[in-house]
Amino acid sequence: MTAGEIAAVVVAVTSALLAVGLLFALSSLTRTLRTVRTTVEDLNRQSVPLLADLRATVETANAELVRVDELLGRAESIGGTLDSASRLAYLAFSNPIIKAMALGAGTSRAARRLRGGRRHRDD
Repeated sequence: MTAGEIAAVVVAVTSALLAVGLLFALSSLTRTLRTVRTTVEDLNRQSVPLLADLRATVETANAELVRVDELLGRAESIGGTLDSASRLAYLAFSNPIIKAMALGAGTSRAARRLRGGRRHRDD
């Protein structure tokens, strides 16, 4: 055998080994892609109902937020009404109450002086 024939045999054997290696790699890649495809299909099957549930949950949460917002608006309105009513009550009752208290204080002071004055005269 000549050197050219030996080189041709080496190249042929190397090419055959590379071809076999490529076939194994392609086979492995094909199995991996099938596994990935199956996994993606399973994920799709499971995630679509979950997304529908999530959408329903979000819609329910939004409806509850609208209700809470309405309740807060009503509470603010009630608070404003109570504030106005307390101001009105203060304005309506404070002046007469202050005058009544002043009258009571003046009357008690006058009564004390009158009692004190009588005692003073009797001594």
